[in-house]
Amino acid sequence: MTTKAKYEIRPLDCWQWGKELRMEAYRELTSGHERGKLLVLGCAASPYGLLAGLGDFVFLAGEPYGASVAADPPASIPAMEAYEARGYARDMCGYMRNFLGSMYLDKYYFTGGPFPKFDFIWSIRHCPAGHPKWHHLVSEYQGIPMTYIDDETWLTPDGDPQHRIEYVAGQYLESIEWMEKVTGRTYDDEKAIEAMRNYFHNEALWGEICLLNSAIPAPLDIKSYFALMPIPMLRRHEAVATQFLETLRDELKDRIANHIAAVPNERYRMCMMTPPPWSFLKIFRYLENFGVVFVGTYVYLINSGEVKFLFDEGKVIPAVAPEERPGWPQMKTREDLCRTIARWRAEHPFQSHMETRKKEMVILDKHWNAHGWLLLLNRGCVVMVAPMYDIQRHFQKHGIPVAMFEGNFADCRDMDETGVIDRLEAFLEGQGIQKLPEA
Repeated sequence: MTTKAKYEIRPLDCWQWGKELRMEAYRELTSGHERGKLLVLGCAASPYGLLAGLGDFVFLAGEPYGASVAADPPASIPAMEAYEARGYARDMCGYMRNFLGSMYLDKYYFTGGPFPKFDFIWSIRHCPAGHPKWHHLVSEYQGIPMTYIDDETWLTPDGDPQHRIEYVAGQYLESIEWMEKVTGRTYDDEKAIEAMRNYFHNEALWGEICLLNSAIPAPLDIKSYFALMPIPMLRRHEAVATQFLETLRDELKDRIANHIAAVPNERYRMCMMTPPPWSFLKIFRYLENFGVVFVGTYVYLINSGEVKFLFDEGKVIPAVAPEERPGWPQMKTREDLCRTIARWRAEHPFQSHMETRKKEMVILDKHWNAHGWLLLLNRGCVVMVAPMYDIQRHFQKHGIPVAMFEGNFADCRDMDETGVIDRLEAFLEGQGIQKLPEA
């Protein structure tokens, strides 16, 4: 007995272009200096369009690089062993361990050649559990300067935020003077403003793209989503990213109109909160044999993109760039730019307190027409693990089925693949979902 496909499927027309843009971003790290570009390291959530005031640059966000290494165990295991051989703890950030091990081995993952030498490190604090120490170790090892922006990630937004916005904006202004000093370059405000306009617009585009997966059938599967995500994560200050994301958005709309699916026998829709176990992405293809489609990931909706949650209405809608928002001033000067970035960061969903995040995920569950969520007890990130059982209880309180497994998003040695499959099959069986015949 065979199962007849319920929906038509076809490859994305823009898939090859997306792959090329992704690889261009990583290859630029090996040749950027030859063309006079600055090489800068930071975290993925940094508003790195601000760097454009210094001229051409290549920004490497350590998290997607660490994820790329983690997805390839033959490269990942030696990198993590090189990290651990220096006496560093195994319970630190998994991305950090893959990145630092790759640096210590002097093997850049995408070429196999020497690891890039950065000009400086510029980043927001983002994750107090790992990022500052991660970048400090790179700074010491490569002998390069670094600076950090304390932007109060995850602190409660209660009260008048203006003093916090001024505090953070002041740090951005000081960091511009610092960058001029360490590079010897004169900062061009207009170039930075233009790059940040692209940055804001592309965040809104990525958020809109993610929300389109509310359609039944879902037009985009999660493995394709993960493969394309580095474009808004690494290149959202560029006009070419705008061109690609608009093309992708329009193609998804066309697929929705014509009922083109990501999974031909979609019948059970799931969401994730966190990054996936990168060495075990085949789990998503395996679960398609049950008619399961993963329609979204909370963290990458708000890390590479932005949306607006309407809590009173229980809805989520696409966001718009700051200069399109009522009451926001136009960016005309360096001071305008830094205050806009600080306010945008303060009001961004990524700044949400955990109690607000739980409400956001319930809204997303409804928007994405989901049937259940998959939670990862991630040994590779203490910050992610700490609230996970509380989030599980919150979902259950709202009648949302939850599957949970323990593992590591960036260390294949912590993944019991057979155990995870058994656990998820048992969860789906409890939901009345069996493996499709000859699927």
